[in-house]
Amino acid sequence: MNELPPMNTHLSNHFYLCLSALNSDVTPDDAQALWQSIFVHYGESQRAYHTLSHIEQLLVQFDSIKHNLSEPHIVALALYYHDVIYNPTRADNEQKSAEYAVDALNTCLSPEQCQDIYAFIMMTANHQIDESTDSIKYSSVKYSDAAYLLDMDLSILGAPWPTYQQYANAIRQEYAHVADDNYRDGRTAVLQGLLAHPKLYLTDYYYSQLEAQARDNIKRELISLAAL
Repeated sequence: MNELPPMNTHLSNHFYLCLSALNSDVTPDDAQALWQSIFVHYGESQRAYHTLSHIEQLLVQFDSIKHNLSEPHIVALALYYHDVIYNPTRADNEQKSAEYAVDALNTCLSPEQCQDIYAFIMMTANHQIDESTDSIKYSSVKYSDAAYLLDMDLSILGAPWPTYQQYANAIRQEYAHVADDNYRDGRTAVLQGLLAHPKLYLTDYYYSQLEAQARDNIKRELISLAAL
């Protein structure tokens, strides 16, 4: 097997640590086989933003808030798998990613752990916490974990404007098959939908740090889209 680049070695090691923390019987070879599949998916040619760099950015966020999580290893695995299936021409990527995660992990983790990962990934479809999900219902702890996961996934919106521009350009690249006017209309609807949320960020930690910048970034992108 070819040696992975340093960043990916870091990610693969962290992936193994998360798995082994939940199941001490998981071997390095078991984890490496799962990781290799993740690595291949995130390296697909249609991706410009939803790559391993996105996962790396999320894990930087994760390191800052993991002490606030009840099940940090479950949340981390949900981050690894949340975009493992990504086809810009389809609308069911989150469902396919959640199903993929459960299929991949069901021999390593308990049904409840797989159910939590599935539920967390599905919430990234609309960035709302589905409290009707059995694994989240009646659990304020899991609600908090879900909120942090969703806020991490949206943290790019509150990045400094030059970084946000790079993100927006990468999203446009992923939708290069869509004509400018159609992209403008679709992306505008997505961004206006985000602005309509009373709060973009569900946790006090992210709300206090990123909310104002995120709303400013979105408004600036909307202005640029209107010029298309």
